[in-house]
Amino acid sequence: MQRRHFIKLSTTTAAAALFSRITHATSTLTTAVNAPDEVWAQSGEEWFKLEGTNGNVFTHKDISLRLKNSGDAKGVFVSSPTQQLNAVRLKWKHNLSPNSKFLGDHWERSYGDLQWKTKPDGVKNPWYVIIHDDKQTACFGVKTGCKSICWWGLTNDSLELTLDTHSGGNGVLLGSRELHAADVITTNGRPGENAFYTTRRFCGMMCPNPRLPKQPVYGINDWYFAYGNNSFDLIKKTTAMMAELVTDTHNRPFSVVDAGWAQYSPLLPGDGGWNDDFSKPNDKFKDMHLLGNEIKNLGMRPGLWMRPLCAKHDEKASLLAPKIPGRDDPKNPVLDPTIPENIERIKHNFEVYKQWGYDMVKHDFSTYDITGRWGFDMKDSITAPNWNFNDRSKTTAEIINDLYGAIRQAAGSMYIIGCNTMSHLSAGVFELCRIGDDTSGKEWERTRKMGVNTLAFRLTQHDKFYAVDGDCVGLTTHISWDRNKQWLQLLAESGAPLFISAQPEALGTEQRAAIKQAFAQAAKVQPVGEPLDWETNIQPDKWRLNNKIVDFNWA
Repeated sequence: MQRRHFIKLSTTTAAAALFSRITHATSTLTTAVNAPDEVWAQSGEEWFKLEGTNGNVFTHKDISLRLKNSGDAKGVFVSSPTQQLNAVRLKWKHNLSPNSKFLGDHWERSYGDLQWKTKPDGVKNPWYVIIHDDKQTACFGVKTGCKSICWWGLTNDSLELTLDTHSGGNGVLLGSRELHAADVITTNGRPGENAFYTTRRFCGMMCPNPRLPKQPVYGINDWYFAYGNNSFDLIKKTTAMMAELVTDTHNRPFSVVDAGWAQYSPLLPGDGGWNDDFSKPNDKFKDMHLLGNEIKNLGMRPGLWMRPLCAKHDEKASLLAPKIPGRDDPKNPVLDPTIPENIERIKHNFEVYKQWGYDMVKHDFSTYDITGRWGFDMKDSITAPNWNFNDRSKTTAEIINDLYGAIRQAAGSMYIIGCNTMSHLSAGVFELCRIGDDTSGKEWERTRKMGVNTLAFRLTQHDKFYAVDGDCVGLTTHISWDRNKQWLQLLAESGAPLFISAQPEALGTEQRAAIKQAFAQAAKVQPVGEPLDWETNIQPDKWRLNNKIVDFNWA
């Protein structure tokens, strides 16, 4: 069961080198260009070609795009004082060698489908693209925290960067202001550096100031055995059970209370209700402050799950986001994030969690609640057309940035896990990111697809963007231990956060011993795991973990 189906609940590259045309003697791949060969802008449904001046300014009527060097990046600034601006596109001539493969990221979480590809036509590569051939690795991306939603496109003879400036499903109305849409950045692989470590170094260039946990994060979560059927007593019981397996008293684990704790409202006779107030616990929990203290007394640090844009069932219509496909269920109203009153409510919720004494909050569903789509549905566009929020003067990326900034401000010193957050926009803001779709406590195939693939292709981002959370080990009687113990080992030895969702009935002597060891490993800083066969295997079997080669058998 997935949360989205559980709605009813109780060294450096010099700037001069960066943007000069470089062709490798061993490859036709060009790593960067001095200026785009073409610039286009979209207003409404129509695309216009902009005419260039001095290679840095491009205009069509009163739409203007300006390029400006800024350290190791090139800033893209756009203005459109009288027309809506939907997108801009920069295009460079460039030859892709026949033996090249390329890797992009995902908009938000990944969905078990990240891989090195060889057929570029029609593929959107969100945020960055890594191009690799037998001789070289070249990286193209935008810095994190940008004010547009960006993707890269490739053909055999071109490289394109599209910067989406929609505000909801319509073009943004910038008025007199100039939008700093993105900062473009590139790098090459270094001698002796493989594609994994080039990508990892490039992630550090895209996000020069990540916000990271002070110590490695690990712990437990109830979702993959309780699936929302949790309670005060269950959380206390499972926390006590797992606390017995903790050996590192200098870095305590977290016990994260997942969905099912918040107050909900009855809808129809016999209906269990719907989460609608994340500042109050329901009758199964009653006192979240007391629960937090109980978790601390047991030797763990309390955390909880919440959905920031969830509206109340009887919410004032003036506070709601417009209904669009995917966001039109009357039982699941969504707050408009451009309305200050809504942002204040969200900030208040986080103030409450601080008062309760919680050390971590995992917030979920915000990309879906903003766009009405999951990342895997953002193929043709980020959201449905022809709608906008209350404030149309900001791009969707800016609206998301404002939401994340408000959460960060209100959270203070609490750790924040972003789940279903726009990856590139959450980097540098939140300490952790749930980097993939849900694993499972019921279906091994889902854990293998989502967990292994996600970790393999996004570990390059670990401690560069944030601490990457590959999701839980759903340790239950539904999945064989022979399979789950491999996933436990990979998470525990990867250097990334480890969370275990353990059904009490599934814990025998062997499982307890393995968890005890895994907790001890995850509590300490370790080398980042490296998938050794990731260029050819979508679910890599061969890994370097703690400087040892480990072979897994996921099948």
